[in-house]
Amino acid sequence: MKKQVLFIQGGGAGTYDEWDSKLVDSLRRELGPGYDVRYPRMPNEANPSYTMWKAALAEEIAGLDDGAVLIGHSLGGTILINALAEAAPNRKLAGVFLIAAPFVGAGGWPSEDIKPTAELGGRLPPRTPIYLYHGSKDDTAPFAHVDLYEGAIPGAIVHRLRGRNHQLNDDLAEVAAGVRALT
Repeated sequence: MKKQVLFIQGGGAGTYDEWDSKLVDSLRRELGPGYDVRYPRMPNEANPSYTMWKAALAEEIAGLDDGAVLIGHSLGGTILINALAEAAPNRKLAGVFLIAAPFVGAGGWPSEDIKPTAELGGRLPPRTPIYLYHGSKDDTAPFAHVDLYEGAIPGAIVHRLRGRNHQLNDDLAEVAAGVRALT
């Protein structure tokens, strides 16, 4: 049976087709045929709503088996981690990976949709490893946001990737290696 990976896109007009599809192609190439990488189109990507995306995420996660891996890029990662902190899924997850995710809360970005959660890490599904990947040349989500996540999620495994941009230069080799190590 193939191992399941759910990749959640970032927000913004054209992101699904023009930007994050390259990340998914890299991930699929790196993981190989033993993985089923799912890449759903999130609703209204040009003007993302936390409530709408959270509902879509819940539906996608409900269709997964225990042991699936969740990956969120950019705003998709921000929504994913906050949705998991609000309501743990009825699935045992192998791991959660955030790529270049903006941090919402003190020191990070403001949001009218997402309410910062005190003790974010303590509200996440127990015994689920959290991996953070962020490029030092990210001009969309400041590099310092990975430090904010690290402080909010004690025990998170952090990968600071020197010279990589918001799209990690369209190369998810390090992410794929992390996924393979878990599954």
